[in-house]
Amino acid sequence: MSEQDADLQLVRLVQRGNRHAFDLLVKKYQYKVAGIAQRFAANPADAQDIAQESFIKAYRAMESFRGESAFYTWLYRITVNTAKNFVVKNAGRGISVDVDTPDIEAYDGSERLHQGDNPENILESSDVKRVIKEALQSLPDDLRQAITLREIDDMSYDEIADVMGCPVGTVKSRISRAREIINRKLTESGERLNSKA
Repeated sequence: MSEQDADLQLVRLVQRGNRHAFDLLVKKYQYKVAGIAQRFAANPADAQDIAQESFIKAYRAMESFRGESAFYTWLYRITVNTAKNFVVKNAGRGISVDVDTPDIEAYDGSERLHQGDNPENILESSDVKRVIKEALQSLPDDLRQAITLREIDDMSYDEIADVMGCPVGTVKSRISRAREIINRKLTESGERLNSKA
């Protein structure tokens, strides 16, 4: 049985009033939802509030889930919308979008990070993480969302297209452009570091 089929069975049980089935879905996806929330709120307490509210909204909307997309794709959309609403609502409190460092560690930075060039051209790990974080934050929303869904949330191109409401070709193009920008910033940062040496 595929993961999507297993999730759908749990959803059907929840729709018939089985709260334990929903608890299993929460347990399965709580860390992913929390990770998404942390990208929108630098404060861990705010991220926890976003995650909790996302699950509450998902539970209340469970009757509307028809299985046309994967459960996680549906839950992801709810979480992102909840997080965006939270950020807008609390804009006066200084809530900011923040890509969490563990997520940055999961992103491989594409070929630039894998090239062995020579030791002098390779940045220290902390510098690489900083440059990638800054590059991600500087990307337009559509590029940042596409690359994050692919590299951090490990979604397929089809799932990303579903979440973003665009064709798969557009998703691939956005991911490619995002990788180019990140790689260019890594290269520029490496050149700056080498010129100082």
